[in-house]
Amino acid sequence: MQLVAQDIAFSYPGRDVLSHVDVAVSPGTRLGVVGENGTGKSTLLRVLSGELAPSRGTVQREGSLAVVEQEMAAPPGVTVGDVVDASLRALRAVVTELDAAADAFDHETGDLAAYGEILARVEHLAAWDADRRVDVALTRLGACRDRERELATLSVGQRFRVRLACRLAERSDLLLLDEPTNHLDDAGLDYLTGELLAWRGGVVAVTHDRELLDDVATEILDLDPSVDGRPVLYGQPGYLSYRFAKNQAVQKWRRRYRSERERAAKLAAILDRSYENLSDEWRPPKGSDKHRRATRARQHVKSADRLAQKLEETAVEVPVPPLELVFPELVAMSPGWSPAEPVLEVRSPRVVAPSGAVRLDLPGTRVAVPPSGRLLVIGANGSGKSTLLAALAGALPLDRGTRTVVDGARVGAVTQEGAPVPTDVTGFDAYAREALDLLEAGELDPDHLVPVAFLGLLTEEDLDRPLTELSAGQRRRFDLARALLHVPHLLLLDEPTNHLSIDLVDELTQALRVTPAAVVVATHDRRMRAELADWPVLDLTPSR
Repeated sequence: MQLVAQDIAFSYPGRDVLSHVDVAVSPGTRLGVVGENGTGKSTLLRVLSGELAPSRGTVQREGSLAVVEQEMAAPPGVTVGDVVDASLRALRAVVTELDAAADAFDHETGDLAAYGEILARVEHLAAWDADRRVDVALTRLGACRDRERELATLSVGQRFRVRLACRLAERSDLLLLDEPTNHLDDAGLDYLTGELLAWRGGVVAVTHDRELLDDVATEILDLDPSVDGRPVLYGQPGYLSYRFAKNQAVQKWRRRYRSERERAAKLAAILDRSYENLSDEWRPPKGSDKHRRATRARQHVKSADRLAQKLEETAVEVPVPPLELVFPELVAMSPGWSPAEPVLEVRSPRVVAPSGAVRLDLPGTRVAVPPSGRLLVIGANGSGKSTLLAALAGALPLDRGTRTVVDGARVGAVTQEGAPVPTDVTGFDAYAREALDLLEAGELDPDHLVPVAFLGLLTEEDLDRPLTELSAGQRRRFDLARALLHVPHLLLLDEPTNHLSIDLVDELTQALRVTPAAVVVATHDRRMRAELADWPVLDLTPSR
């Protein structure tokens, strides 16, 4: 075993993050870790790596360790070459040790077993080939290969790719990855997938990438709440097996919860009827036998007590199951519209940033979305996907081109960064303010308003909290709810899978496929792109 963690718990002040987590990773194990934002996925990696000490439980590691966090600091003066040298220091030291042992080896009296042990370590790590592997990884991941380049001059994504390339070249016995597909294009994703499939040690990867889970995971640990309050390990390989097993478990959980709620309602109704009957017995028609009256009252009490006791003895405490998305009935058109007329159209859009940089330039391009239309926008990072959707939504002015919207069309948008979060305003209050603003602008039909609690995106308890206290995933759910508030004719979704659990992404994808409203989606998510592959596609990747 490279890693064994037993009954792990961890708490921050005032908040329990992890509880009853068991992890076992042997060579060839590729454990995927999933869960909602705030369930402790990144915290678990930090506990497994030894960066954090668990408040309960034990962690045992064997062999070398490599960790790839989501963020990487860039101290002044540190270069790409410094990162490479630090990563390969141990491998180069083993080669130096082997060279020294070979030079000093006496074929008459030398310890052949000790020499063989050093040689085996070098071969296991493929240490002679380490520098070449780094160059290949940097190239395949699209990372900076200039060893003199300072990290501080690189973007967050560029720094991430440099560190990931170095960690892959190390060939450690245990590799811990936190959202490794962030900042990777398709070529980089293919390379990472191949490396993980060939990894001889153990891998633990926190990821929301369903395609990566399906391609490489041998088992999946789900940190989301379960019926018994413990994380669940799904031992079958691949995402599809995990989804099937989890769906079955959640449906069973919901059936049990409904059954217990019905049992509780039945008990309450029986007790109410019994006490009503008891009240009637104490107020009989005039002239009734008072002794008989008292006897019948005692019988009612005993009968009700026996039934209540029987129901309580067989009752089981079942926690509230997870929320389930209830997508509203959106509309395709309003009366008087022509099906042949686009709901929204832009022609030859060009957007220039205040700095003068061109963010989007599509001369001669017409983007038209008809009623119930579909459009999937794809392209490399920086190709203008978010800018195009912001232009479609009217959030960015066009420096050239035109934007036309059908009179009365309602447009709902979810941006990549999310809407600004008001200070100390609860979800209910922010939703109400949004409704009043839309009503004043004439963009809300009072007869077509979606209550936020109806959607199954957030609990009423969460909606009563200030938005600033919600996790990134919860705020993303609120952004989606706000986009649906006024029953839009057109939904514009920029990277809708960001910060959402994979459960909700599956539910949302299915809802988008069948809704009567028009939908435009920009996404880098490979599984969502595959599931929407029959939609018209606009590829913004510049031609070479």
